[in-house]
Amino acid sequence: MITNIKVSKIGATTYKASSNHLYSKIAEEAVILELNSGVYYGLNEVGVDIWKWLQQPQTEEKILNLLLAEYEVTSEQAREDLQSVLAQLLEAGLIEIVE
Repeated sequence: MITNIKVSKIGATTYKASSNHLYSKIAEEAVILELNSGVYYGLNEVGVDIWKWLQQPQTEEKILNLLLAEYEVTSEQAREDLQSVLAQLLEAGLIEIVE
């Protein structure tokens, strides 16, 4: 589906949701339609939380801390998963880097 790209060191980059999408929450999951490509993307419960936090510019470090406070997960696993999700959302055009 989406290839992995490396994200810079945790905390160094700020992201926010792009404005060119439609979002709909369905129970504990969600779907996002990227309007330029017409492609739908699905989010699980954790993805929904990350997406919610990205409605305002957030650093990777801030999102990592929110994940650690919300879920029982090791820092290492949360960091790896977060970098993967951010890379996929960025490649799909659903989020953008804030300068």
